[in-house]
Amino acid sequence: MDKEKFIISKFQNKFIGDDGAVVGSYVYSKDLFIENSHFKKEWLSFYEIGRKAMMVNISDAIVMNAYPKYALIGLMLPKNTSLSDIVELNKGIKDSCLKYGIEIIGGDTISSNLIGLSVTIIAKTKRPIYRKALKDGEILAFTGNLGGSLKGLKALLNGGKIGKNSRFKNIILRDKFFYKASRYINSAMDISDGLKSDLPKFLKNKDIKLRYNFNKFEFNSGEEYEILFSCYKKNIKALKNIAKKTRTKVTFFAEVKRGRYRKYGKSEHF
Repeated sequence: MDKEKFIISKFQNKFIGDDGAVVGSYVYSKDLFIENSHFKKEWLSFYEIGRKAMMVNISDAIVMNAYPKYALIGLMLPKNTSLSDIVELNKGIKDSCLKYGIEIIGGDTISSNLIGLSVTIIAKTKRPIYRKALKDGEILAFTGNLGGSLKGLKALLNGGKIGKNSRFKNIILRDKFFYKASRYINSAMDISDGLKSDLPKFLKNKDIKLRYNFNKFEFNSGEEYEILFSCYKKNIKALKNIAKKTRTKVTFFAEVKRGRYRKYGKSEHF
């Protein structure tokens, strides 16, 4: 049994099912970032922990076509955490907030055996973009390159090291492209669990005709935070022009068709 789906089903309502909950002109989203569930302490510096925890949450606002404005932060920290480590964690959080104009307006801290962050982002939107039911003939696309996060994770699990620019450490969000392209996009979500796992959530009761050959890293890699989106064929040219202007790689990889997409296996992420 998929326990995550079971838990969500117990709270199901009209707000749940997208990367954020739209209430009026605001979008609310939350993610947890917990040691030994999302990372090992020796893999990331305190600065990188703070930065990544914020970026994975900011991603949710962007793919809803919302501009993040405020954040609430819950911190779990071991008692032996040094003041210098707390300063670095704070800097990682603040640098991400500064980049996207986010103000931290509250939160909570507790003592814990593990490092953990719970982040709530409050964002503003004029036209939210949902994971709408796809129509036959729509084209699916994703931004950037996939697979880097899984390659970094495998290196870490094998006792190796990764550079500071590894996708596992350094998330790149495509806000400049997405905000400009939003008028041509029908539905969207971020690729957090890997395309293999996220595609069924996106397609629901539809199937696809692939136009692209994925390798195992591209298809399986979780924690990419690139954008998966759909559009009409007539808008591909406009989207390509925006991609070029914003220097964003976009791959149009499939066409939606009748049927039911079958998921095979699980994606790989820590």
